[in-house]
Amino acid sequence: MPHTLIRGGTVVGPTGSTLADVLVDGEQVAALLRPGDTSLGADLAATAERVIDATGKYVIPGAVDCHTHMELPFGGTNASDTFETGTRAAAWGGTTTIVDFAVQRTGERVQDGLAAWHAKADGRCAIDYGFHQILGGVDDDSLKAMDELVTEGITSFKLFMAYPGVFYSDDGQILRAMQKARDNGSVIMMHAENGIAIDVLVREALDRGDTAPYFHGTSRPWETEEEATHRAIMLARLTGAPLYVVHMSAKQAVATLAQARDEGWNVFGETCPQYLYLSLEEQLAARSEEWGDFEGAKWVCSTPLRSRAEGHQDELWRYLRTGDLSVVSTDHCPFCMKEQKELGRGDFSKIPNGIGGVEHRLDLLYQGVVDGRITRERWVELCCTTPARMFGLDGRKGVLAPGADADVVVYDPAGRTSIGYGKTHHMNMDHSAWEGFEVAGHVDVVMSRGRVVVEDGMYHGSPGHGRFLRRGLSAYLR
Repeated sequence: MPHTLIRGGTVVGPTGSTLADVLVDGEQVAALLRPGDTSLGADLAATAERVIDATGKYVIPGAVDCHTHMELPFGGTNASDTFETGTRAAAWGGTTTIVDFAVQRTGERVQDGLAAWHAKADGRCAIDYGFHQILGGVDDDSLKAMDELVTEGITSFKLFMAYPGVFYSDDGQILRAMQKARDNGSVIMMHAENGIAIDVLVREALDRGDTAPYFHGTSRPWETEEEATHRAIMLARLTGAPLYVVHMSAKQAVATLAQARDEGWNVFGETCPQYLYLSLEEQLAARSEEWGDFEGAKWVCSTPLRSRAEGHQDELWRYLRTGDLSVVSTDHCPFCMKEQKELGRGDFSKIPNGIGGVEHRLDLLYQGVVDGRITRERWVELCCTTPARMFGLDGRKGVLAPGADADVVVYDPAGRTSIGYGKTHHMNMDHSAWEGFEVAGHVDVVMSRGRVVVEDGMYHGSPGHGRFLRRGLSAYLR
């Protein structure tokens, strides 16, 4: 592959920003050079096969989305993005690596679930990808499989305290999985909601005739998230296992996690753009000519949106600044309204849970920079560097340094992005959860392992370019 010089830009990393040129050699970053540096030759621009002008723009590592669900079977249907369409959309938005979830359902072999996800993704991804493993049943066989998968580069395992009868694990099963993770160095990822209590609240709401999408959120109140988060932390503390709590939305749950971190426990939390920007109030008010009050189904996800009046969104931004929330992922789990979300007309509990956002995370978090919520260095840390380090990709992904994969984004802070269906929307969905959002910034160029996949508003990628990533152990646990 040719030498490429990205010159004139401001390289932004988690620890600072500096004017620098980036030299790419084949699939890797070869050097970061001060402007005018001639140590590698008198005129690199004249000898490079390609020069990308980044003057006035930011040059950052390709973003890493460590929580996506392509083709996930859920709620009687499947997530609408395939690995081909979903990774293409990710590339459009400056994400050059995803870590998706292979699924083991209760009664299935873990290895068979992983093999099924390899078959879905192999030869179809536009960007590099890895897998976490969902454990739908913790028993002697699945515990042995955890050791086997770690040697294959699957070094994180997701458990659910929600969805009884589907993915739910009881406290004894969680305890056993955490003991195994403690011994083999893997990370336990936890969906922390009290699913047993939620099922009672859902039934009571439906019996009252509260069937609209809004009641999905009110039947999963913050107490069910906070309680489950506390219980997961106590089990992790008991076993000495590392814990990563996914898609945190309630400020009380994050406060519990922050206290555990202050006490020195190896617990981490992620949140998602929907919890930073969207709210229950807006979901309640949502109406359209086509869907009526069912319009709110577009924003049904679990954990649910929270009340703006209660201040959850502002508190989550604060926890991003303090470092108590470590990562922003998307939990990308897209469903179309027609023939998918509409399965829950008249019964919110049958609406497939999920929001599509793999294309928009980098832009939405950059708006937080513009608004003074976070620094641009923290933006890169949350979207690129920490996800890579958390899940065993440090040194390869999420950083611009010699020897790292040449996953590079040129981001224009003077640009503008209008988000919505038919605008900057390349996900396989018939709507956008972010309709009408305006971002003061724009992804201009995206490189994946040295190959330009997005430039000048054109897509140049292809299915099969993306490679499976065998991940190491977390950099935070060694």
